[in-house]
Amino acid sequence: MEVSPEASSLGQGLRLVRMVTDREKQGRQLLGVSQLAAGLDMEQSRVSRLAQELCDLGLLERVDRGPFRTGPRFFSLAASLNSTWVQKSPAELEELVSAFGLRSRLSVREGVRVLLLRSSTNNSVLGGFAKPGMVTPVWCTGSGRALLWDHSPKDLGSLLRDVNFIGVGGPAAAHTAPEVADLMARDRPGGYVLAAEEFEHGVWELAVPVRAEDGRIMAALSVLGSRSGVEANAPKIAAVLHSSAQRLSGGPALEA
Repeated sequence: MEVSPEASSLGQGLRLVRMVTDREKQGRQLLGVSQLAAGLDMEQSRVSRLAQELCDLGLLERVDRGPFRTGPRFFSLAASLNSTWVQKSPAELEELVSAFGLRSRLSVREGVRVLLLRSSTNNSVLGGFAKPGMVTPVWCTGSGRALLWDHSPKDLGSLLRDVNFIGVGGPAAAHTAPEVADLMARDRPGGYVLAAEEFEHGVWELAVPVRAEDGRIMAALSVLGSRSGVEANAPKIAAVLHSSAQRLSGGPALEA
């Protein structure tokens, strides 16, 4: 599968964050743009742009144009990985594999992107390229739309205002915020998101939100497979996903 520019940027950004955090953990001298570019064998202008984006996200920070260091958002994200519900998720993901033979994922939202936290062990199957840390669009993935479950059409319009939809996603991907709202309105009566070829050709993703005890959506739980593996069994799969999501959150599940 061809690597998208977004995926390439993600990989480079992760390398940049890793270099900064590794040096900080080791107590070594922190680095500026030119030194990072040399260490990563990347163009200085590219490193400068990526570093600024990472600073904007709070994953890195830089004081008075000095060297880069780990930002506050990095620590809050790391802390979330130690949450009980994340620690419990591998067992739930493998239960889903056992029940349906489908790939399963746990994801969270970061703006207009979906960050993969955990995935099942059967990622050696076709399309199983997902690794923790992978980023995908929020508007054309099942997990992404599950994370948008509580968004009104107005909320979606505001969130996706600056998104470039062109060339992103699969054959059934939405290309405007109103189209995303229409898909959400279609799926809500069933109580789950069914994204058919919205991100990848031939891949169907069924997803539900995972809610905190206060009802806030904190993650999405999803399974992925072919049409034959997902469509006919969608209500049954959704019921099991809701039960799994409730066990993870300890709070109320979204009723199907």
